[in-house]
Amino acid sequence: MTERDNTPDDRTSGMSGGPSRRRVLRLTGGGLALVALTAGTVGCDEGAAEAEDAGNAGGDKPSGGGKDSGGGTGKNGQGPKPLWTKSTSAETYGDNDELVVAGGAVIASGSPLAALDTATGSEKWSLPGGAVPGAPLLLGKDTLYLASSQYDGSVIGYDPASGKETWRSRLGKDYRQPRPIAVDEGQVYVVAEILEDDGSSRTNVIAALDSTTGRIAWKEQRDLGTEQNGVHAAVRGRHLVYTDFKKNLTVRDTATGSQVWTHKTAKTNYGVFAVHQDLVIVPQGRKLQAFNLADGKEKWALETAEFTLFKEPSVVEDVLYIADSARTLRAVDPRTGKQLWTSEALADAGLQVPRQYVKVKDTLFGATDLDKKGGVIAMDAKTGAVRWTFNDGTGDHHAWLVATDGERVFALHGTELHALPV
Repeated sequence: MTERDNTPDDRTSGMSGGPSRRRVLRLTGGGLALVALTAGTVGCDEGAAEAEDAGNAGGDKPSGGGKDSGGGTGKNGQGPKPLWTKSTSAETYGDNDELVVAGGAVIASGSPLAALDTATGSEKWSLPGGAVPGAPLLLGKDTLYLASSQYDGSVIGYDPASGKETWRSRLGKDYRQPRPIAVDEGQVYVVAEILEDDGSSRTNVIAALDSTTGRIAWKEQRDLGTEQNGVHAAVRGRHLVYTDFKKNLTVRDTATGSQVWTHKTAKTNYGVFAVHQDLVIVPQGRKLQAFNLADGKEKWALETAEFTLFKEPSVVEDVLYIADSARTLRAVDPRTGKQLWTSEALADAGLQVPRQYVKVKDTLFGATDLDKKGGVIAMDAKTGAVRWTFNDGTGDHHAWLVATDGERVFALHGTELHALPV
């Protein structure tokens, strides 16, 4: 099979629904049962909205899906006072790779692109051109890879500690707007438009650039109907896996660029997946499926209760965390699909479910897509019990983003960046 456009797959059935307005902007801008192990076809479309709750997130008392095993809790469940807060030039669409930490600096996508000292919040360096809207901030080999803000066809690597350019590559004059999507120890992977003679573009290419020399290792034209927008990607060994706005889940060989397999994700949440070892884990409405990267066969699957949909998954320190639209949070063994624990603490506290997770010591920090009854939620990583919530009270419509250096948690909300103690 090859990558396909968004023609509906008649073999799948279930609830359907369109993406939220924020998710469309993000993509274009740049009860539980273990299902028997079978090789199956991907199916399920995100279609349930978050529950609406009144009030502010900061004042809820901690609630538990189990006993809290320790750690700090703010007064009346409120989060701690930030170590520092800075207004930034951030321009984000809610993707996890728009806030990164490296080289003692925390960097939020924006124009100009500014790196702030993690300890003090003072500016370490700034790039006037900034980051291309919707393009990720990719870290690999102690290098920050960016699409050129000059739109000259270049992909550039910078030292995240100093902001100095250390690497540059270019696909060539026949391609437009290459954007890095993933990086490993030897290569940077990009997608770009293929230019027609009249300057238009109907197709795109995926390519690997040598991260030492900048030379093109391979390039493969993607099928007509696929798009370079909304691509989410990850690399594991010999496998590059990615999804796109056309609801394809595709795996390529990192050495040759040849396509290993592809599935139609007709009922996906538009690109968010997790990888662990030799598996890619994809939420599909009521179903969460793990596929072998080598052959695309289903390794395990979980199902939620009727009318309940899985949200964004994340693997942190070998544990898969995922919430559903009923605001139940689960910790799952990503190798087997075995449930480790289930918590209804988010629902009990009337909080939004996180869409991104980081972990420091025994605390799991979640960032919510919606601000109302959301923000940054600190939870016991062993039980899911809510310890505290942090919200800056600005009411900004942008999704919350979190990152950590192991000593602090950085929370970005709109243009406000907060350093929280852990």
